[in-house]
Amino acid sequence: MNALFLAAVKARSGLPGLDLSGHIGNNNSIPWTIVFTLTLLTLLPAILLAMTPMVRLLVVFHFLRQALGTQTAPSNQVLMGLGLMMTWFLMQPVLVQVDQQAVEPFRAGQISGWDAIDRGSEPVKTYMLRYAREKDLALFVSASMTERPAKPGDLPIRVVVPAYILSELKAGFEIGAVLFLPFLLVDMVVASITTSIGMFQLPPVVISTPLKILLFVMVDGWNLLASSLLKSF
Repeated sequence: MNALFLAAVKARSGLPGLDLSGHIGNNNSIPWTIVFTLTLLTLLPAILLAMTPMVRLLVVFHFLRQALGTQTAPSNQVLMGLGLMMTWFLMQPVLVQVDQQAVEPFRAGQISGWDAIDRGSEPVKTYMLRYAREKDLALFVSASMTERPAKPGDLPIRVVVPAYILSELKAGFEIGAVLFLPFLLVDMVVASITTSIGMFQLPPVVISTPLKILLFVMVDGWNLLASSLLKSF
């Protein structure tokens, strides 16, 4: 039946040299490049959060919004965009190294796809090891039951990535806690004043929120925050 169907299509096409069976047979082998690209696009958000400074940035932005008392301003889209652009700024030297060591040789056909992945992961792993704490690295080395390497560069990527995430979370919470203290002081002062004058019908947060926003704007808070975050890397 398949042979009859192909013969009929061939006769209708009017192209005697067209071999549809050969084309159909060739489509059964999907190029591994397409499979790898689609898989990479699917995992890109997780990779972006796990192997870049974006975790620390988003944690600090969340603490800032909670400290100011503005639950939806700036919106999640604005904070995500700012975090993404700052991540691209911080990771640009690493991306240049990946392009030179892996992408360009792969495009030129000098190395295979797996070699490109191995070469491209080295600059990223070096970057993560710079900020991963030794305590967190030791935790995952012990949990993976692997031998302790001679140097940190010999650690597998499956150990470096979770250790890096824990270190970034700790750094983000430390910066967020320090950021929270001035605004907490404003809340305490406003609460004590409103309580002492007997203003119980108006919640203290209604008064403290505009004061905190005004204080943050007066000291050019966004510039100071961005400067402190960039200097922490």
